[in-house]
Amino acid sequence: MKIENKKCASLTYTLHEDSAEGRVIEAVDESAPLTFVFGYGRMLPAFEANLAGLEEGAAFDFKLAAADAYGEKREEMIIDLPKNIFEDEGVLRSEVCFVGNTVPMMDSQGNRMNGGVVEIGDSSVKMDFNHPLAGTDLHFSGKIVGVRDATAEELMGPSSGGCSSCGSRDSGCGGDCG
Repeated sequence: MKIENKKCASLTYTLHEDSAEGRVIEAVDESAPLTFVFGYGRMLPAFEANLAGLEEGAAFDFKLAAADAYGEKREEMIIDLPKNIFEDEGVLRSEVCFVGNTVPMMDSQGNRMNGGVVEIGDSSVKMDFNHPLAGTDLHFSGKIVGVRDATAEELMGPSSGGCSSCGSRDSGCGGDCG
C-alpha cells in the first residue's frame, strides 16, 4: 500500500539540522514511530510531498530548506515585553523567566504561543516568538514502517489527522515537527 491521502502512515526517522552530518534534532525509532493521517495538513506540506507514494519498508532521505519547513526567522517576531508581566509582587519569577527558557503565552486574541527568553533587561524581557526551527534547513532520513487505511474515527476525529497509535507525540499529532 502506498502513502496517499486518507492513509495512516507510520515512520521512523532522524532529523538533522542543515545536512545529514548536522546536529541531531530528533530521532524517532520503531518503539514509538511517528504515525499520522496523510494529506490532512497535520505535517509540513513539503515533508508530506517527499513521502507521497512510498510504501512500507521504503527508505527516505531528503532535505527541506527553511522556507519549506518553518520559514525564515522574522525580526518582527522578536519583541520586548514589560518585565513586570514576569514578576510576582515585584520579584522576577526566575523559575520561569530566564534566558533560554521557552514560556507559553497568549496573544491579545487568546491564541497560545511559545516565546523563547532571549534577554532580560532592567524593565523589559526580549522574547523570540519564531518557531524554534525557523531559519533552519532540515534533513530527514528514515524508513516507512507501516501504511494502512485510516479508520473512519481517525478521519472524522476532533484532531482530524491523528492515528490511534501516535498517542500524544507532539511531532506526530501536533504537526510541529516533521
